[in-house]
Amino acid sequence: MLKVMRRGLALVAAALIATQFMPAAAQAADPAYQVLVFSKTAGFRHDSIPAGIQAIRDLGAANNFTVTATEDANAFTTANLAQFKTVVFLSTTGDVLNDAQQTAFSSYVNGGGGYVGVHAAADTEYNWPYYGQLVGAWFKSHPAIQQATVRNEDRTHPATSGLAATWTRTDEWYNYRTNPRSTVRVLQSLDESSYSGGEMSGDHPITWCHPQVSGRSFYTGLGHTIESYADPAYRALLLGGIRYTAGMVQANCAPTGNPPAGGTVEAESYSSQSGVQPAGHAGASGGTTVGYIDNGDWAGYSSVSTSGATGFSARVSSGGPGGTIQIRSGSATGTLLGSVAVPSTGSWDTFRDVTTTLSGSASGALFLVFTGGSGSLFDVDTFTLTKTTAPTPVEGEAFTSQSGVQVASHAAASGGRTVGYIDNGDWAGYSSVSTSGATRFTARVSSGGPGGTIQIRSGSATGTLLGSVAVPSTGSWDTFRDVTTTLSGSASGALFLVFTGGSGSLFDVDTLTLTK
Repeated sequence: MLKVMRRGLALVAAALIATQFMPAAAQAADPAYQVLVFSKTAGFRHDSIPAGIQAIRDLGAANNFTVTATEDANAFTTANLAQFKTVVFLSTTGDVLNDAQQTAFSSYVNGGGGYVGVHAAADTEYNWPYYGQLVGAWFKSHPAIQQATVRNEDRTHPATSGLAATWTRTDEWYNYRTNPRSTVRVLQSLDESSYSGGEMSGDHPITWCHPQVSGRSFYTGLGHTIESYADPAYRALLLGGIRYTAGMVQANCAPTGNPPAGGTVEAESYSSQSGVQPAGHAGASGGTTVGYIDNGDWAGYSSVSTSGATGFSARVSSGGPGGTIQIRSGSATGTLLGSVAVPSTGSWDTFRDVTTTLSGSASGALFLVFTGGSGSLFDVDTFTLTKTTAPTPVEGEAFTSQSGVQVASHAAASGGRTVGYIDNGDWAGYSSVSTSGATRFTARVSSGGPGGTIQIRSGSATGTLLGSVAVPSTGSWDTFRDVTTTLSGSASGALFLVFTGGSGSLFDVDTLTLTK
């Protein structure tokens, strides 16, 4: 009877959220503040910029902030920035700030200021590592403008609190050079199965936030089209980002991170679902399971990629008939990787493990589909995907901190760029690349100079030395080859590469790979 009552309530709730946008409840007015909107372009220029400026002006008029819009980088001085609570980079492109302006802006954010990046803000300042950390990830490519499904992963943030679980809209969907999930809190991600041209292996963040020293950062890849800025749901997303970064409202933007390969996932942490509900059980991990499971219900996990998955295990309980868990990739009707039977355990509070091997090849997000007889079938407490994951190369120029090095252009390099101008004692740090469990290091290098050595360190440029590899002269800055070495020791800090050798420019690093 309880199950039927809960289902009835669920149907009522579904009717209430039939639209994709639900306006948030009225709130007390914020104290008056100022926002700087910066839209300078040194590359591609979006024709939606004027509409974006007007939309933010409209939001300001309705929400007690005034807007100063400029394309003059001379606005980036310590004295001028001090009057603004947050700065919006509205589809900026290319190198838009000089060294002094960069210094003023980084000091402003680190000291407590705010940053909002909109769409092409990720196509900006590729040669400034601080900005790469601030925006979260740099633009890589995009397919044609088309309709896609946005998953609203975190609906507690003021930017997304008025949105339903999914949002179908038309935009230009960016792919990024790196997945920012380990260093930001992902608020929205794309369902790559809902459109063509996604290149992020099924885990595709599109809107996120994170603290930046004492300041706050918010970025959304949405906003290419002029039509976006007339959409009330999109305007609400922008307003929430502005209010958060301006310090007018608090939000949890601590990074959520990826579940590690082989790591345990709380089943109730689904990002989408049909039919299921959280259920309380004292014997469950965290005290909660995915429960009230009927035949045909499902749960999706946008942050759990099925790429390389070879096995699945789950901790389950059942005071009902039991049933089957189907493990699928990309959607509830996506590629079937395997299935496992769930028996009746005799009680909803009696747990046991079930496991199965997986076959086939897919890289979409994980979906669990539940089948069986009638009534409540079983509960799922936690699950684990066992993976054999091929290491992903990291662009050498995607460093988040550095000393001495610069980005160099080479037509033959991956992405057309390398870490270059490397002298003895220079280094590059990669805050999103953990050395935990690393056993081998490989780099694609070139050298028209003397060559040298790459030291692989953990935590800092003087941190634990895990190994080193010699880089020979390849005869030309455009002639690339791979160098590799095994790593030893135990450390879990961020990756740092330290470069040593003789005099002059030693070598360039195109890509690097840590095998774990």
